[in-house]
Amino acid sequence: MKIAILGSGLMGAKLGRLWAACGHDVTFAYSRDRAKLDHLAEETGGTAGSVAQAVDGADAVLLAVHWSRTGDVLEQAGDLAGQVVLNCCVPLNDDDSALVVGPDTSGAEELARMRPDARWVSCFNTSPSEAFEPVFARKDTTPRPHLMLYGDDDGAKDVARALISDIGFEPLEAGGLSTGRYAEPFAMVTAVLAYGQPGGPALTYRFDKLR
Repeated sequence: MKIAILGSGLMGAKLGRLWAACGHDVTFAYSRDRAKLDHLAEETGGTAGSVAQAVDGADAVLLAVHWSRTGDVLEQAGDLAGQVVLNCCVPLNDDDSALVVGPDTSGAEELARMRPDARWVSCFNTSPSEAFEPVFARKDTTPRPHLMLYGDDDGAKDVARALISDIGFEPLEAGGLSTGRYAEPFAMVTAVLAYGQPGGPALTYRFDKLR
């Protein structure tokens, strides 16, 4: 796939590297430091460019910026009509200490209101980025850790499932975009467990039904 990575922080950089390692054509965009984008492109064999260049013709777009930057990056991206957009943003305040959206809506739903013609799927926002490389290294082992995805477009979810599987997770269907009302607070729980408990931040989860 041709994948546009909007954001060069922990999420965007790590997922971009791993998808490039899987053979995807990755373009990095949106950073205060253009040299960082160029370095990621050189490191992965991908490209770097403007947001508009990255999303043009992309099979999937990863939105991986701080919540405070979503309006700016979406303005640069255009209407994203018909494009699959994977959202890994959690709607946090400036110091990442609290959610700023909810409980009667979610970041996922608010983004869909901002760009109603895009095909939104939320995923990767319930796992710390530190888990991605260890999960990728163990992708041939079973059972795989789960990763929740939720959205209202079944075709977009198929794209997300394939890219989630490429990283080494087992995609876990969690319903429509309104699931964000519960999944985004759950993401805060995973952050507490990852960063506030001993053992390191490479936290994964798996839900199993007992029979």
